Amino acid sequence: MIEAVNAYDYGLQAGVFTSDINRAFRLFDALEMGGVWINDISTVRHDHYPYGGVKKSGFGLEGVAYAIQEMTELKFLGIKLM
Repeated sequence: MIEAVNAYDYGLQAGVFTSDINRAFRLFDALEMGGVWINDISTVRHDHYPYGGVKKSGFGLEGVAYAIQEMTELKFLGIKLM
């Protein structure tokens, strides 16, 4: 089943329904998705959640902190004063 889901070209969000928390974590690790909801589905987007997909489901992440991070290039400057 996981192979069939991961075979799709898109991977935005997935909803997994289970009472087995260990299975939930295994599915989270195995599914090629930008987000996995356990016992729920994605019906809203909160700015403090990283929201984005993998494969052909988008480029980068939404959510204030994550969008800023996506648009920022970190750079280091080291100076030794003589």
